Amino acid sequence: MMNRYLIVMLLALPVGACKTLRLYKLVNEYETTLASSLPNDTTVTDVTATVDAQGRQASILSAFYGLDDDLPSIADKGVCDGAGGADGMPIIFSHEIDVDSMQAGDFKVITASGKIGEITCVTLASADDRGELRTALLAGHYGSIDDQPTKVEIVGNLLSIDQTINFKGISASVIPLEDGPTIILAEALPEDRIERGKESTELPWGGGSGCPVGSKQVVNVTWVGGVTKPGGDEADDVERVQYKVTVQRADGAEADVTPFALADLVDGDNNHKLCLDVDGIPKSVFFPAGYLTDPRDDPNPDTKMLITVP
Repeated sequence: MMNRYLIVMLLALPVGACKTLRLYKLVNEYETTLASSLPNDTTVTDVTATVDAQGRQASILSAFYGLDDDLPSIADKGVCDGAGGADGMPIIFSHEIDVDSMQAGDFKVITASGKIGEITCVTLASADDRGELRTALLAGHYGSIDDQPTKVEIVGNLLSIDQTINFKGISASVIPLEDGPTIILAEALPEDRIERGKESTELPWGGGSGCPVGSKQVVNVTWVGGVTKPGGDEADDVERVQYKVTVQRADGAEADVTPFALADLVDGDNNHKLCLDVDGIPKSVFFPAGYLTDPRDDPNPDTKMLITVP
């Protein structure tokens, strides 16, 4: 979900004429590439499989009712047309999504009272680094604090990025508005996704920073929604030292280590990269309560997740 740090960055874009025009062009290209407002499923496919070649079931890992009529007006540009003043719900999938198969009409949201919500648009922004295209942000009017969304269902043909599995018919319960953010996925990145020394893009979202050149391995942590410090600033060393990664060493002993650097910053998404300077198999990651908040200022509880190793 677009976080408060991103909003501030958008409002502080340079006013130089040439740079402003270039950024405006990049914004429009970015939005068009990753978002859809189409109200109906337009994907024609004969793919019906819901299990991939490795036996992994297609699923929704989490759906988080993050904002109630509170996406900022600037979201009309940073998210998609009509997003400003709407509800915000990040939905995280088990597999990356084929953006060309994604339409707003693929999603159905049902409230506690049984009402069907209105989906204005859906976007994969701003989590668009390699391997991150699994977080879809729904903008629309599909609930309230008094009648919250309780179920989201995929009713159209929504395909994985390799077009081998179809999410149609899959559903999940929705995390309530008042809950704080938690870690929903942790992955030890393969070498081809580590991108050591990578700089963030010119835009204040999408394309986050990479881990330093000296990183031996990297764990990517995905939260159920965008997270910042309380008050909206980007995470920094204060939050870095709170992360504890349990690593199994060559002799079988386990040790808790602290990332020596924190990356995937300044891009407004729901991912952090934990840069490790130790060997061993990463087993799990823990983050204590109260250091990060979602865009509604709800603090995170203690959160722990087993790490998927390629």
